[in-house]
Amino acid sequence: MASQRKSDSGEKQMRRVRSICSAMPETTEKLSHGEPTFFVRKKVYVMFANNHHNDGHIAVWIPAAPGLQEMMIADSPETFFKPPYVGVRGWVGVELGSIGDEELTCLIRGAWRLVAPKRLTTSD
Repeated sequence: MASQRKSDSGEKQMRRVRSICSAMPETTEKLSHGEPTFFVRKKVYVMFANNHHNDGHIAVWIPAAPGLQEMMIADSPETFFKPPYVGVRGWVGVELGSIGDEELTCLIRGAWRLVAPKRLTTSD
């Protein structure tokens, strides 16, 4: 029963993330490392993680500006964490059950701006 709820929650959160990402210019979605991943051109800006390697997180992993990862985790450790693999490059994990739509949208837009070509960010 618990795994069914977890699956339902993951699907609900995936729809939420997909809705936000699909509004960003030139976004594409592909599976990468077994998880839905969102790209602008060929650069990743959001990786969805549905209990990746049984870590308990239903989250997104996003790039953050230099120094921001540490601050976010220190200020809200219940919402933000250092994800595996990409955390060493400053990416931050975001617990989707701990964040509202408005803040999540803002974070995803910021991640998109970090990796999108300048031509696209000036028209955003």
